[in-house]
Amino acid sequence: MRRLILPSLGLSLVAACGDNAASIDRPGGDTTVDDRSADAFSHPAQNLTAEQRLTFQLGSSPFDFHWRAPELGPLFNNDACVGCHAGNGRGLSAIGDGALVSQSLIRISLSDGAPGAAADVPGGDLPVPELGLQLQDHAVVGLPEVIVTLSWSEVGRPYGDGTIERLRVPRLDVRRANGADFSPDVRFSYRQAPGVFGLGLLEAVPDDAIVALADPDDADGDGISGRVNMVWDPDRAQTVIGRFGHKATEATLRQQVGAAFANDIGLTSKLALEPDGRRDVSDEQFDQTVFFVSTIGVPALAPQNAAAEQGRQLFEDFGCGSCHTPTLVTGDHPIAQLAHQTIHPYTDLLLHDMGDLLTDARRDFTAAGVEWRTPPLWGIGLVQLVSPGATFLHDGRARSLAEAILWHGGEATAARDAFRLAAKQQRDLVIAFLQTL
Repeated sequence: MRRLILPSLGLSLVAACGDNAASIDRPGGDTTVDDRSADAFSHPAQNLTAEQRLTFQLGSSPFDFHWRAPELGPLFNNDACVGCHAGNGRGLSAIGDGALVSQSLIRISLSDGAPGAAADVPGGDLPVPELGLQLQDHAVVGLPEVIVTLSWSEVGRPYGDGTIERLRVPRLDVRRANGADFSPDVRFSYRQAPGVFGLGLLEAVPDDAIVALADPDDADGDGISGRVNMVWDPDRAQTVIGRFGHKATEATLRQQVGAAFANDIGLTSKLALEPDGRRDVSDEQFDQTVFFVSTIGVPALAPQNAAAEQGRQLFEDFGCGSCHTPTLVTGDHPIAQLAHQTIHPYTDLLLHDMGDLLTDARRDFTAAGVEWRTPPLWGIGLVQLVSPGATFLHDGRARSLAEAILWHGGEATAARDAFRLAAKQQRDLVIAFLQTL
């Protein structure tokens, strides 16, 4: 199992546990904020200057603003960033069914080899004619692109002691509003919005540190073969390492913000101009929003009592830390406060095979259908306090942390079964530890 990472070329190895245990309660390094209330994800990084805090507040305005026509749409999923990221946390698994806005979305593309299909960018997904790569289920005027109905079914998963955990599975009925059928070559991927705190720190992790964690051919034989997603960066006009989104399909927060404005709300910006060069989001607003999402602070850990300490050890013993790497070190970053911080996000930012039960059967750049980026676990114990009703995994199917673990498969099968077959007391200790993050 991998326990060490190389933070950057020329720097020494930093242990994921052990030597850093004393500072692990400061998961965001010097950016960490001391709040574990329902506002925990709403604060600027602790080490920002007074001038930067003003920029942070200015950037929160377009993020929190509920846009209206003519800027909104004409097609959209939600009318505000905050509409899918309440309290800067994750959105609900909620879409369609007559709601005025949706907190989740559906990515689409054509299967490789579909007749006439061509990517918009090198290595990119194949857009569906007239629909692109994302479905908008709301419209300012007239009909949206699709009518979506979400329902749930349940399956049982047994623990080693014979008790049954009821797991739910999302069922989507997606119909084109104009009555046309979807081609059999169309692939769908249902996703809920992730949290947006601590993202600047993840952007500051050097590429070589991520590559050092990758083991695409499982050369060490531990059953874990994480790999990077290679995506197109329009700013650099080259293929680079992706790190943001459920499949690590965006390389920078600048691009992530631009894509969200355009695809989720229907807003033009300097990354997606009107044909005449105009934009709904001014360049200043855009840059302030990028700064805002880059500098949202990470909450401190809850006090580590004996149960949490035992749970943390079991988390490692079960093998969870092989993908949810506890410690990373940031490198250079344009925002100096994010640079050279020892952080504890519990992610390796890599793609991992999570098994057929979680596949969306859809390629996303170099990510296969079964592959998902390891989500950070920092703040996960506060998710349902910040946003009551929030759930877990990429599509929100897991209503609890235990359910989320039981859905793991593929490379995580051994870790999942170690948890599933453990005594209830041990399972509860792992959950108690996760609740402190």
